[in-house]
Amino acid sequence: MWRRIFLCNRQIESVDKSHCSLSAVPDQIYRLHRCLEELNLDANQIQELPPQFFRLLKLRNLSLEDNEIKRLPMEISSLTKLVELNLRQNEIYDIPEAIRFCRSLNTLNLSSNPVERLPDSITQLRNLTYLMLNDISIVELPDDIGSLVNLTVLEARENYIKVLPKSICELTVLERLDLGANEIQELPDSLGSLLHLKELLLDTNQIKKLPTSIGRLSNLESIDLSENCVESLPDEIGNVRNLTDLLLSSNLLQFLPSSIGKLRNLSMLKLDINRIEEISATIGGLMSLTELVLTENCLKQLPGTIGKLGKMNNLNADKNFLTSIPSEIGNCTNLTVLSLRDNHLDHLPSQIGKLKKLTVLDVCGNRLESLPITVAQLNVKAIWLSENQSKPSVKLLPETLSDGKTEVLTCFLLPQQPLPDEISGL
Repeated sequence: MWRRIFLCNRQIESVDKSHCSLSAVPDQIYRLHRCLEELNLDANQIQELPPQFFRLLKLRNLSLEDNEIKRLPMEISSLTKLVELNLRQNEIYDIPEAIRFCRSLNTLNLSSNPVERLPDSITQLRNLTYLMLNDISIVELPDDIGSLVNLTVLEARENYIKVLPKSICELTVLERLDLGANEIQELPDSLGSLLHLKELLLDTNQIKKLPTSIGRLSNLESIDLSENCVESLPDEIGNVRNLTDLLLSSNLLQFLPSSIGKLRNLSMLKLDINRIEEISATIGGLMSLTELVLTENCLKQLPGTIGKLGKMNNLNADKNFLTSIPSEIGNCTNLTVLSLRDNHLDHLPSQIGKLKKLTVLDVCGNRLESLPITVAQLNVKAIWLSENQSKPSVKLLPETLSDGKTEVLTCFLLPQQPLPDEISGL
């Protein structure tokens, strides 16, 4: 597609030749060297950029994503007006030092190339605000990465980085830092200097702890530390008052600090696959929480203050050692999914009947003899009582217990039978 825009009697040309099965840059492109400012050649089979390509001196936006380019020539230095350069998903193994002459660059995407080392001169691109280095092959970031003082987004996911340079904490206007899927073991103590940070993505590393300076990140909205080796959180986590998402799945946590209850804006808390034995009663302070995932921990009970989580719509506490559920669960009137499978529950509180928005109740793999009669008041779409259950719901029938007073609901799947491994353990 060829676009011409007339602005103040000045012709600006933009060319989009993406997805055209091109094996080379079309010759007609070079005829536009006096006016071409935007060029999109994404998703072709282009293997090289010939010398005449670098006569397109007016280029501001250049996208070459998803091609077969193996080499970025040093002539890139001619394109001094480039503001955006997208080289994602090629076969480029080396970035020339001459990249430093592209001083107008605002956005540079080198992701998904076999680049093993960044040029030293990359930190001279002081106008960079977006730098994407995902899925290349680097083992380190430049020591002077902090020189990129205008950087707001730094992504270096899926690399082999083990140690972070101290200067990374000098990126004081950084808003998004994505270092997931590396080999990082330790975070710098001065991480709290990144005062504008909103997203901190560090999943799938080998991090054991967060620095206490995390508490200074008052603008932080999202932390992803899933699949690390975190054993505890600092009390200062409670000072990150704008936090909405806290993802801590697959770590080594045994408890949460009581200060967690100060996170009044927290919407999502994922703590699955840890070693947590007890949830602090202060969790009731998470008045904005909508999703709480506690799957695969060592919990024997939930605090009654869970009933204060009035906005929660999803509670998953599968694969714990829960013997009961607090009656206050009935106050979580926005719950739509309640999953408690593979615990040691022998009864559910009657207050569960207050959960008028509940659509899914999963209590497979417990020790329930019956369900409270109040479950009949619910309009649930699925009640799961057994792994062998063929349909999401079964016909529940009222029954009076031997005391002659208590009414319950039962069916052919109740009472639940203990699992084979539970029987062998008796």
